[in-house]
Amino acid sequence: MNLKGIISKLRNRHFLSLFGNGAMAVLGMVLAGILFRFMPSDDLGYWFFFQSVFVLLDTFRSGCLQVALIKFYTGAEKAKAEAVLGSVWYLGIVITGVMVVLNLLAVPFLNFTDSTGTVITIQWFGITFLCSLPSNIAMWVLQAEQRFDKLLILRVINQGLFILAVLAMIIFHELSLPKILIINAACVLVVSIFSLLKGWTHLDTFKKRTKESISELFHFGKYSVGTTISANLLRSSDTFIIMIVLGTAGPAAVAMYNIPMRLMEIIEIPLRSFLATGMPSMSEAFNKNNKKEVVNIMQKYGGMLTICLIPISLIALVLADLAIGILGGGKYVDTQAVTVYRIFMSFAMFFPLDRFMGVTLDIIHQPRINFYKVLIMLSTNIAFDFLGLYLFNDIIGVAIATFFTFSAGIIFGYIWLKRYLDFTLLGFFTTGFNEIKQLYSQFFYKNKTA
Repeated sequence: MNLKGIISKLRNRHFLSLFGNGAMAVLGMVLAGILFRFMPSDDLGYWFFFQSVFVLLDTFRSGCLQVALIKFYTGAEKAKAEAVLGSVWYLGIVITGVMVVLNLLAVPFLNFTDSTGTVITIQWFGITFLCSLPSNIAMWVLQAEQRFDKLLILRVINQGLFILAVLAMIIFHELSLPKILIINAACVLVVSIFSLLKGWTHLDTFKKRTKESISELFHFGKYSVGTTISANLLRSSDTFIIMIVLGTAGPAAVAMYNIPMRLMEIIEIPLRSFLATGMPSMSEAFNKNNKKEVVNIMQKYGGMLTICLIPISLIALVLADLAIGILGGGKYVDTQAVTVYRIFMSFAMFFPLDRFMGVTLDIIHQPRINFYKVLIMLSTNIAFDFLGLYLFNDIIGVAIATFFTFSAGIIFGYIWLKRYLDFTLLGFFTTGFNEIKQLYSQFFYKNKTA
């Protein structure tokens, strides 16, 4: 097989997106493995709690602007694209300012709570949120432009610096929760400064903002932000409910629950990669009024991932103990974390169906329906979380609840999307299978003859 031919096949946006997400997932799991081994379970639980709260509150900004930027920026003429970017900067600054002011107003109440999770959130949210604005906008723009090579650089700088700082603290016996929060904010600031210096934020477009673009982004974003907030609540609600219901055992249980959650990156790597490349393509097809192509892209990517995840899920079920041991260390082997991971992986192959139908609803100008879809999933998750904890009194009940959550999302998404596009659930599998065969033939047989 010709090596040059193989390299040329791999140098495309799909591979770069997949490689970038894969590299970040590996770095993320390396970091998690280090923290699981060197931080006390309670401190680790509070760190994950802060991350959950930060991501949830950050969705007021990213949810309002990220999908809207990709939708209105991709394929637009230069003047329109610059107006969109300038308007994104304007709205980003406004949202950031409001959130930082609200954070400052909460500071006087620190003396009235003994909750460690609440204290560290109030202390560090505003600083980290402010530092992350330029880097976030740069990442959204690079995704819209499908420059996944540059996007990878930003992510590696952020995660790489964080890991190096953690290792340094371990070497000098200085690892602690307060210092983890400090280096987290510092790494985000470094990435933002780097993005500004490289010009990847397009800050110069701020003066080219228009009232029309601001209004267009806002009205689209008011639904997408609700969807994104609800989606993040969906991911973080398990953490909040475990922390509340299990009381003093909550932080340790949250740390244990986060091990299989981190291992779910096995699913998230290709899913985020294909969504990153599929969203601009679907948006461009819909803007050209080519609904058939929208369906084809949705079913091609969603179906390929679903089929490919079946053997991956089976392997994960068999090797669950090994995976938990590698990431969390020996103290988490033979614990509920293994069972939780097996529960997740038993239905993980259906995640792409839910995610792609949701994204497609946004692409075809139905963010309101996607918002309702995620709200139904969130309501289902909360209800079954409490029921699961009542019946099992441990994190296994929370894991089982996830099955009902995604089932509700797939059913609702299919029923509503079917009203706007002509497709079937079976089409995901047939289209995906045909695409896999075609890719296999192109990659192997053509290189054999080269």
